[in-house]
Amino acid sequence: MFNLDGKIALITGAAGGLGDKIARTLHAQGATLALTDMRAEPMEKLKAELGSRVECFVANLTNSDDVHNLVKNVEEKMGRIDILVNNAGLTRDNLFMRMSDEDWQLVLDVNLSAGFKLAKAAIRGMMKRRYGRIIGIASVVGVMGNAGQANYSASKAGMIAMNKCLAQEVGSRGITVNSIAPGFIRTPMTDVLPDDVKAQLLSKIPEGKLGEAQDIANAVAFLASDEAQYITGQTLHVNGGMAMI
Repeated sequence: MFNLDGKIALITGAAGGLGDKIARTLHAQGATLALTDMRAEPMEKLKAELGSRVECFVANLTNSDDVHNLVKNVEEKMGRIDILVNNAGLTRDNLFMRMSDEDWQLVLDVNLSAGFKLAKAAIRGMMKRRYGRIIGIASVVGVMGNAGQANYSASKAGMIAMNKCLAQEVGSRGITVNSIAPGFIRTPMTDVLPDDVKAQLLSKIPEGKLGEAQDIANAVAFLASDEAQYITGQTLHVNGGMAMI
């Protein structure tokens, strides 16, 4: 199940907790990894731990030149890209009336526009080979919205819609395009929340617990695999039931 032997996966945001877990999971299924992030040290540490089938590419997704060159650099060094995981993302939360134009634009640039540019570049080779998997890490707030996160929610809703459009355009070429919408995932940030805040949060989740990064990584491995070859244009909601869509 979920055998990715011989597949080459480009994972953005690979230095973060979720990117790290996605990378480890795909590697365990046999994939060769192209990791990218602004921070070299965490990627190099992960590369050393995994031991083989890993290359690192430092890129700043707020820099248009870096975005445009990333796919080219990966293909030149590794031959091709079979799987693109648009995982990189950031937040600049604020109430709508207080949100600056700069914070709005930065979040859209990284969370949505960079994914558009990377997918546009990656599908050229995928179409020639008539095979590809594009997976975007969206969010439950891209469907539900969330006060104080107009920019983040808009970027994730845009990713979901963008991937549906692309799925329709490239489906006949053996390329699937899907999104994963995580709910509340346990992170160091959620670990330090006060108990009353945690209780309020958990009351909204039928399973009564936060998700784990591994839950999202498992969903990525599934959508990247041949077992998911007839699934495209979909949004896989991984949220413990807090949003039943």
